Amino acid sequence: MFIGIYNNLVRILYPIAIRRYIQKRKKIGKEDIKRFNERVGKPIKPRPEGRLVWLHGASVGESISMLPLINKLLEIYPDIHVMVTTGTTTSAEVMAKRLPERAFHQYLPIDNPLFTNRFVRYWQPTITLWFESEFWPAILSSIKRRNIPLILINGRISNKSFKRWQQFDYIIKELLGCFTACLGQSEEDAYRLRILGAKDAMCLGNIKYAGLPMPVDQEKKAEIQKQIKGRPIWLVSSTHHDEEYKIGRFLKELEAKHPKLLTIIVPRHPNRGPEICEKLQKEYNLNVALRSENQPITPETEVYLADTIGEMGMWYELSPIVFVGGSLIPHGGQNFMEPSRYRAAVIVGPHMHNFTDAMNRAKHADAIMQVNDVLELIDLTDQLLGNKELLEAKRSLAYNWATSEAKVLDGIVEKIQGYLVNEDS
Repeated sequence: MFIGIYNNLVRILYPIAIRRYIQKRKKIGKEDIKRFNERVGKPIKPRPEGRLVWLHGASVGESISMLPLINKLLEIYPDIHVMVTTGTTTSAEVMAKRLPERAFHQYLPIDNPLFTNRFVRYWQPTITLWFESEFWPAILSSIKRRNIPLILINGRISNKSFKRWQQFDYIIKELLGCFTACLGQSEEDAYRLRILGAKDAMCLGNIKYAGLPMPVDQEKKAEIQKQIKGRPIWLVSSTHHDEEYKIGRFLKELEAKHPKLLTIIVPRHPNRGPEICEKLQKEYNLNVALRSENQPITPETEVYLADTIGEMGMWYELSPIVFVGGSLIPHGGQNFMEPSRYRAAVIVGPHMHNFTDAMNRAKHADAIMQVNDVLELIDLTDQLLGNKELLEAKRSLAYNWATSEAKVLDGIVEKIQGYLVNEDS
């Protein structure tokens, strides 16, 4: 009932209000104008013949977490093709670089039943794999209407979302009713999905544990190494507003203890690069080089601000110590498993509630170091830089844990295989 009301309202409101909002998104660069036809369910790319597996993720994080599963499915089934949909221009750019052969990207249509029905009718996917927790009523109902198996992968229901959905249980029950099966990323998520009305809800593990190494341009890496010239380095990755300044305040002190120390900072949002650079220079008198402006690392450079997209793998390969941002502020943290796979000693701040299950598992394996504030972060980094044996031990623990957790992929593939029986059999 809710979905029917929603679809009718969207049909009415689209020409009145929603279209104006979309036009605004176009003007500020949040829509890909060259490929906007995809957003209204009018793709130009022809549908490949045979079975088509459709995977959807909201943005960059979800789309990257799909890659191991995509590769595994293409390896097992040499006759299938894979379509990945996302809703952001950044994720489209990342996917264009990282999707393997027989896989391609499309933008998810705007959640208007006119567009979503057109999209699903055109592509006719064999199965749809929906990542995490972005539930759009029109597209979900379009998939269900055509009896296409729809599986929630890595489903996540936070405490806040769980409480909110319990107040509107009739809505979430109808939305979850569109799914054939729901795989929670933790046992707690699976339990919440069942309480909210999901069918066949279980936990096979978090697919982010099975992530593939990020691409690394070896020529660029060699050039950076040449500029670093063997200096001690550490990486401050995926930072959010204010974290760079909290840390920048103490970099001179850290450098005094470890001469020639180079701090590499990779902001979560690269467009903030010039703003961060200016503040670090003015307020803390730091010598900062900006990668987006092709400024080299010189012997005088104290901070290298890597405000670029698609190079995180290179920074992880170069850095023996990695602090993962989004955790010194109440954001909830960023993916700390990625640097673990590169054999980095990984540090996070106190706010890691987006990764509660993963943090518990990593702590149990002594594979993560968590600090309460920036003073503890600087002190711990000082210890690691000054104690090679401790650093090597922490790097090994992180790497061993990350590789052992990658087994989750096999269980998820086994669940999917039941819906990918050859159409001719």
